[in-house]
Amino acid sequence: MKDTTATNAIRDDSATWPGWALLLALLAGNVFLALGPWAVRLADTGPVSAAFWRLFLALPFLVLLARSTGQKLAGIPRRNLLLVALGASAFAFDLASWHYGIGLTRLGNATLFGNAGSIVLLFWGFVVARTLPRGLEWLAIVFALGGAAILMGESLEISTATLLGDLFCLFAGLSYAIYLLTLQDARKGIGAWSLLAWVSIFACPVLLVMALALGEPVLPQSATGWGPLVALSLSSQVVGQGLLVFSLRHFPPLVIGLALLTQPAVAALYGYGVFGEVLGVWDIVGMMLLGGALVVSRVTNQKSATTDAIAEKASA
Repeated sequence: MKDTTATNAIRDDSATWPGWALLLALLAGNVFLALGPWAVRLADTGPVSAAFWRLFLALPFLVLLARSTGQKLAGIPRRNLLLVALGASAFAFDLASWHYGIGLTRLGNATLFGNAGSIVLLFWGFVVARTLPRGLEWLAIVFALGGAAILMGESLEISTATLLGDLFCLFAGLSYAIYLLTLQDARKGIGAWSLLAWVSIFACPVLLVMALALGEPVLPQSATGWGPLVALSLSSQVVGQGLLVFSLRHFPPLVIGLALLTQPAVAALYGYGVFGEVLGVWDIVGMMLLGGALVVSRVTNQKSATTDAIAEKASA
């Protein structure tokens, strides 16, 4: 949810940049985020351990970015920190489930389902308001259910493991929605980089405990094993997120939603080229439907929730 204090704290001269440069930054940020699942596949740690390193290695950069933009890391009210800690736990489950699912299903599916938090928030809005969907909201629901059913059906035809991977990634999207809802009040008065730094501080121990409980190898098995982890951290938490924070405030929800769709497209392309994942006609139809639902949900959700939500997903 876009906070005026947080926005003002991000001091840059982006207003002087031409529109094409801002659009390029928006698209490049999504492309860098889409490369994250590739790094997870290549990491020789466990998937949850990779999520731990993703946040831990990026933490110093987030702290530096917070300080360089004048955002405070100390003096945050205790109630806000408690809410951040609760939200960070949900974010840890989001990353753990998503990284685990990446290894079981196709990368395009993983990216789409991992970004399903927007659709979950749309449904939650109906529950809270005790109202029925209207107009485009019905379209988002039909697209979401139809696209998810097609993709899961196609995954089941491959194996039950790929269907399980879809479900893990869908659970990740649900966890991310819980994370956003938890931080609605905590975000007030906390800059974007400062908030993300505190989220990492609280989420890292949760991920480490989960990785150890699952018996995963936490440390890379070789010196070269650090490469995918560093790439994951930089692409998902620093470069991709940095480009999004730089550009998102300058676009309406529809443009942001459409830019979001570059993530599953890029993931599907290198999934095919690198890992030999073949998409059939129905897979493409399912992706288009679910992608359309993501766009519509971005438009119908509050604009303030749309911009920073994508920046913090790092979906993925």
